[in-house]
Amino acid sequence: MQSPISRAVSSGPRSRVPSFNLLRSARAFALVATLVSSAALAQAPLPKIEVGAAKAKRTVGTAKPQRPTPVRAARPAPALAPAPVTSSSTRTFTGEERVVLTSPAHVSESIAAPASEQPSISSSVPALGDFKKALLDRGFNLQVNYTGEVFGNPSGGVKRGAIYEGLLEMAVDGDLDKIAGLTGASFHIDAYQIHGRGLSTCCIFNFSTISSIEARATTRLFDAWLEQKLFGDAASIRVGQLAADAEFFISELGALYVNGTFGWPNITSADLPSGGPAYPLATPGVRLKVSPNDQITLLAAAFNGDPSGARFTGLQEFKDPAGINFRLKDPPFVIGEAQVKHNQDNSSSGLAGTIKLGVWRHFSRFDDQRFGTDALSLADPSSNGVPLPHRGDWGVYGVIDQMIWRASADAPKKGAGVFARLSASPSDRNMIDFYAEGGVNFMGLLDARPDDAFGLAAAYSEISSSLRGLDRDNAFFAQTASPIRDDEVALELAYQAQVIPGWIVQPDFQYIFHPGGGAIDPASLAVRRIRDAAVFGLRTTVKY
Repeated sequence: MQSPISRAVSSGPRSRVPSFNLLRSARAFALVATLVSSAALAQAPLPKIEVGAAKAKRTVGTAKPQRPTPVRAARPAPALAPAPVTSSSTRTFTGEERVVLTSPAHVSESIAAPASEQPSISSSVPALGDFKKALLDRGFNLQVNYTGEVFGNPSGGVKRGAIYEGLLEMAVDGDLDKIAGLTGASFHIDAYQIHGRGLSTCCIFNFSTISSIEARATTRLFDAWLEQKLFGDAASIRVGQLAADAEFFISELGALYVNGTFGWPNITSADLPSGGPAYPLATPGVRLKVSPNDQITLLAAAFNGDPSGARFTGLQEFKDPAGINFRLKDPPFVIGEAQVKHNQDNSSSGLAGTIKLGVWRHFSRFDDQRFGTDALSLADPSSNGVPLPHRGDWGVYGVIDQMIWRASADAPKKGAGVFARLSASPSDRNMIDFYAEGGVNFMGLLDARPDDAFGLAAAYSEISSSLRGLDRDNAFFAQTASPIRDDEVALELAYQAQVIPGWIVQPDFQYIFHPGGGAIDPASLAVRRIRDAAVFGLRTTVKY
């Protein structure tokens, strides 16, 4: 059997057929199935564990950073590895009646708790608690959260290294009913001070960002919006500077993990201009939410289609360094999602779960990943080098969070749960055309540590068939043996310990297979892939 390198040299450009690679998709499904099936042991009869009663508490969830997406050059050189891409997302985690703070900032609308119930270190410091309560009584919820972490890769990547990075979040929520007598109205303003450097950017060059807070060191505005509830809270409309990762494409159980792709996933961060409207880049938009009952929620939103105006140059955080571009002239990005929840109440006899189905569309023009306007491969020396344009881009996705074992009759989200997310987009105009992730979490199993959680998860990102074809074409025309990018897999093992309400410590281990999808190592004199990387880290988060 020929190796990928020998096949690339011996075969020339193939016909242009935008399709998904079924073999690689099957591998991804097998990966997720293996993780989910590993949780089946939790369905077997287990010794009864007495879980201590925990007070109902929730915290603000968090968002993830967006590292530069790869430049879409007219003729990419075969020996260049793509610049690292990161994803971002709201990061929240539910256990019993709480949402545990994990990483920076804005919380999913569907699982946000009232401000007075959010875990905070103010509950352990009376003076801080009195000050916070005085503000809440006046309609203001002041939040000052800090996330700091150390990570290092003793092996693999482009080079070995260790980093410290931190994120200080400053946010204010205002209840305009209390403040100004405007029934059902509220506002939110959120800003970040980001410092340090990220391990993915400096050392590994992978898609699945090692940390969800990784971003360019700066101080920037993030969210700034007004919201009005309608029809007795059955609907709401939100207008202002928004982020899609606050409410769309979210797995609640996936929020336990530090890696950025478990928030705003690789497929959207790589395929959308400037990485899409997600941490650290929000953009002007409008969102409509309709909840006819407690089980069903419908979401729809329209955003300016390029938060920074950088498109795919990888310069989005440089072109919008302070988060105040407020662009309105780009073709729109629209997204819609339907959510169905079941057995969420303490009185429910069944196992709690959530299913989400979504679709998005972008109305800009997107370059073909392999062919030019003259129908020749962009790697062909005789090509005019102008990528074939496509009208628009789109994607579909699904999310499932499902408890498989309940540790306590009065705690629907303590025990064991599994989650999975799948997404697909056209291969001819996108870097990643298929994405799958899955994992298993264990929450509140110890009576002495009712707020702790741990789990194992994996994410699979498939390089599109068109981009793999371009790699083969480059190798063919250069007559040089060169690796063909295929996929990247991120594996993470995480443990989250609550020291006191509002203070969490989280040791973490990750392993990255095929960083950059198997890209060529730019620091090596030999033509070889970036080496698989092992990563160890520790995160601490404090919320006020």
